[in-house]
Amino acid sequence: MSAEPRINDRIRVPEVRLVGPSGEQVGIVPLAKALELAQEYDLDLVEVAANARPPVCKLMDYGKFKYESAMKAREARKNQAHTVIKEMKLRPKIDPHDYDTKKGHVVRFLKQGDKVKITIMFRGREQSRPELGFRLLQRLASDVEELGFIESNPKQDGRNMIMVLGPHKKKTEAMAEAREAQAARKVEAAGVAVESRRDRAAEESVEDVAAEAPAEEVAAEAPAEENAEA
Repeated sequence: MSAEPRINDRIRVPEVRLVGPSGEQVGIVPLAKALELAQEYDLDLVEVAANARPPVCKLMDYGKFKYESAMKAREARKNQAHTVIKEMKLRPKIDPHDYDTKKGHVVRFLKQGDKVKITIMFRGREQSRPELGFRLLQRLASDVEELGFIESNPKQDGRNMIMVLGPHKKKTEAMAEAREAQAARKVEAAGVAVESRRDRAAEESVEDVAAEAPAEEVAAEAPAEENAEA
């Protein structure tokens, strides 16, 4: 069954409850009268509530309506947030440099509005020291507390210990901020480019004046030499 509403001549009822172009209630009118008004306004008669008795129809520019509806749906899909869980794996005795690198990834994920699953992997005798993994997870959570919070507390899962960090900002907010930052960078870059062109133009103007100066001096000195000869 088509989701498209019936319009104009496809409407097959004896009368309709008519709504005007600005949303005003015209009332119940014969279908022929409604179609006549649509022609006068150069608009379409669109059935907006087919199950009503009589059906409700509105005078509108249906092509424009469809276009605006499509744009709104596209924007909604664009801004739709999908929950994504990133994963980061660490060892209990991780090297300081590796820890900083891993923490940087966690920071990036949280800034993007994503959740992060942190997994501490125990091997061999490390399994008898679960407190090492717990302290590492607590340290990481403390280091990124401005961006995220502990959504799922550390818990042992076989040889691993797992904790989930959630972002303070929603995905949609993070995406909006990223777009604003990108737009600001473009504006700043455009401003720098304009300023650079102005500087080049000013330099070229100074060079042109300097190049013309000797010719003017020669022209000014020429009459004096002629008087001396006379």
